[in-house]
Amino acid sequence: MTAFTRILCPIDFSDTSAHALSYADAIAGWYGAALTVQHVYLPLTVGVPGMPDVVEQISDEDRTRLTADVLAFAHRAATPPPQVVIDSGRPADEIVARTMRDRPDLLVIGTHGASGFRHLVLGSVTEKVLRQVACPVLTVPPRADTTALALPFRRILCAVDFSEWSLAALDLAVQLAAPSQATVIAVHVIEWPWHEPPEPDFAHLPEPQATALRAYRTTVTENARGRLAAAVQGVVGQRGHAETLIVHGKPHEWLLQIAGDRGADLIVLGVHGRSTLDVTLFGSTTNQVVRHAQCPVLTVRR
Repeated sequence: MTAFTRILCPIDFSDTSAHALSYADAIAGWYGAALTVQHVYLPLTVGVPGMPDVVEQISDEDRTRLTADVLAFAHRAATPPPQVVIDSGRPADEIVARTMRDRPDLLVIGTHGASGFRHLVLGSVTEKVLRQVACPVLTVPPRADTTALALPFRRILCAVDFSEWSLAALDLAVQLAAPSQATVIAVHVIEWPWHEPPEPDFAHLPEPQATALRAYRTTVTENARGRLAAAVQGVVGQRGHAETLIVHGKPHEWLLQIAGDRGADLIVLGVHGRSTLDVTLFGSTTNQVVRHAQCPVLTVRR
């Protein structure tokens, strides 16, 4: 089981970060990975227009104290005690910088739920980290179930839009599922200019147009079904089995609904870059799923 070997989990001593740390510790234990817990000391800054911030560096005494505080905080969630790193600066910047230095293959970070993520985190720490880091990121909402953390993931939902980044996400989902023969559900969502579900009623259209639209809808659906089956076979091969599902509507709505209906304990999404210009991909489906999911969401950058 080599999916993850080095895991980084930033904490801020909140219940949210304790929840994320529980997941990080469970994953580290399952994969035999090294766990590093990071705390970013936010110093006083002096903002002068046109001038860089003056940053107060952390003293050796404060670093020692914070290290002890982090170990005490981690004691309730992590076994054995993890490695601790204390960085000083802006949290999002320091988390990204730490991933660049240490090269973890998984970053685990908490979110504050739908409203809190929108107002307190989105546009700040978690959102900036999601956009910038290169490694996979597991975002853990406070409502994620922790009762089965001793076990590996059992039901993994993966969105597939046939892009290379979604196929990379499917590949990782299969890796995570293989050791425990977990169920992988590969979902492709067909989005139309009109709202679905339910399936539209074309009765108000002239019969030739209605017939053509029905035929077009059927053709698009069958083509997607064939592509999804081929994509899954190409990625999964002999490593396991993945169910396939074609649905019509808004991607984030269906992913959240299927995850709830099927009791998914992980949603995996491929992300094409995480720059501030990536508004369409991150700002819509990924953003909404991370905000509202009841289970952890793993975003994978290609």
